Amino acid sequence: MGKPDLGDATQETPGETGKDGVEQGARAPTLDLLVDEHEEEESVNGRTVRQRGIYLLPNLFTTGALFAGFYAIIAAMRGNYEAAPMAIFVAMVFDGLDGRVARLTNTSSKFGAEYDSLSDMVSFGVAPALVVFSWALGELGKFGWSVAFIYVACAALRLARFNTQIDTADKQYFTGLASPAAASIIASAVWVCHDAGWVGDGLPLELAILVGILTAVVGFLMIANFPYYSFKGIDFRSRVPFVVMIAMVLVFGLVTVDPPRILLLAFIAYAASGPVTQFLKWRRQRLS
Repeated sequence: MGKPDLGDATQETPGETGKDGVEQGARAPTLDLLVDEHEEEESVNGRTVRQRGIYLLPNLFTTGALFAGFYAIIAAMRGNYEAAPMAIFVAMVFDGLDGRVARLTNTSSKFGAEYDSLSDMVSFGVAPALVVFSWALGELGKFGWSVAFIYVACAALRLARFNTQIDTADKQYFTGLASPAAASIIASAVWVCHDAGWVGDGLPLELAILVGILTAVVGFLMIANFPYYSFKGIDFRSRVPFVVMIAMVLVFGLVTVDPPRILLLAFIAYAASGPVTQFLKWRRQRLS
């Protein structure tokens, strides 16, 4: 009798399909010990099906946003207060793309939603607070780290409320200032002051206190019940009048004149739109 072929024992054999429709034993046991495969229930043609793995494309954009937020923290720790705000804006771009890519390619998933929320907490919660703390708030003692923590806590509360209301909330409006917009205000403020030379010993104490108040106010706007237009109703696949493209060219040209100041003014205007909209709504209710 010949010796058994031991080489076949290491080869992966086709798995059997279980009752839940998931292929069993499709991977080597060694890999299962290292990383367990993600399984998620999805509705397909009215049936609940358990799927293995995650969608690559939208999660790549989410990872890009997470990396940009992490890089902003590293840049701030090294005193690079020009690269740090830019990294937060890069994270904002990636964050805006991952959800749209998922919807356009029909690759939305619960895993992607949770991963995106955790990425937002780092990029638009922790990163802006640490950037502004390293730049100015660290010189204010307890007041500085207190307002930085208020911002982080409000960002966490804002994301938690958004996740619990995502199925029932109005898609056209956010309740409270979105965390990417809030982070953009903080990042552009640091960027403007850096360009003006207000860094280190050149930073006036009054300006640091003003930035601290701004940080706390922006944090509270994230958890306030003010309506903010979400821009989710814009259909990028539909035709638009030619004048819209001309307007977009003018906007890009305006931003390139002075990016930090134009972005700061634009996001402050957006942050103010929520209270103004709520005030006009209250006024109409009183007059009616």
